[in-house]
Order: sequence, then C-alpha cells, then structure tokens
Amino acid sequence: MKGMGMMSQQRRKPMAEINVVPYIDVMLVLLVIFMVTAPMLTQGVKVDLPETTSDPIQQDKDVEPITVSVDSNGAYYLEVGDDRGNAISLEQVREQVAKILSQRTSAEVLVRGDEYVDYGQVVRLMAELKSAGATGIGLITDAPDDNR
Repeated sequence: MKGMGMMSQQRRKPMAEINVVPYIDVMLVLLVIFMVTAPMLTQGVKVDLPETTSDPIQQDKDVEPITVSVDSNGAYYLEVGDDRGNAISLEQVREQVAKILSQRTSAEVLVRGDEYVDYGQVVRLMAELKSAGATGIGLITDAPDDNR
C-alpha cells in the first residue's frame, strides 16, 4: 500500500513549463493593431517632392526639426513636432521660426517644396528662414523611382 502512494506522488509532479500560447495571441493582435494604425499617424501637407539621390541628413535625436512646406499653390505651412498648422504668410513663417529658434538654437530647419512650385518662392522662403536665424537649411526630397 505504501508503494502505491509513492507512485501517485511521482506522477503528479508539478509542471515547470509556461504556456506561451496566450502571449503569442496577444502579440499578434497588437501587431495587427499597429499595422493598421501606423499609416494613419503620418500627417502633413500633400506635397509632390522632387526626386533625387542624396545622402540622408544627420539629425540630433533630442531636437525635433522645424519643417516648412510649400505646396503646389505656393502656400506655406509650418510644422513643428506634431503641430501642423494652416496656411500662413511668408512673414508669419519668419516670425514663428525666429521665436522657435530663439528658444531652441540647435533646431534644424527643413524645407519641403512641391515639385511644381515656382523656384522663386522656395528661394524667398529660404531667404526669410536665413533672416529668422536659421544657420543651416535642409531640403527634403524623395528617392527616385527606378521604373522611370
């Protein structure tokens, strides 16, 4: 009788394994959610960027760049972080960029000019940015398609 009791104790040894199937299910659900919501996070002004090959700009990870967009109609948009405002005048761009640069001197200024905007408008914008205190101005472009 005593031998039978020991046999039953040996068969009921506790399992030391973790069931990871529920964790995999949760991970897959989160993956699907992020895949669906990620394209919605990209906001901004619709601009057809000129295509060219260039090296990427090295950015300081701590300071978000100031982006000024010029759409095909010649309207200016100031984008700082997640704040994408309405169309503003060139003088307002200069005033707001000067205010931002007075607080964050190391902020980088980038220009997103539509491919079909008048070249003179981009040059005037860059001159105003320079007068606002921007020491370096970068131009944003798209990589060219190989299908052309």
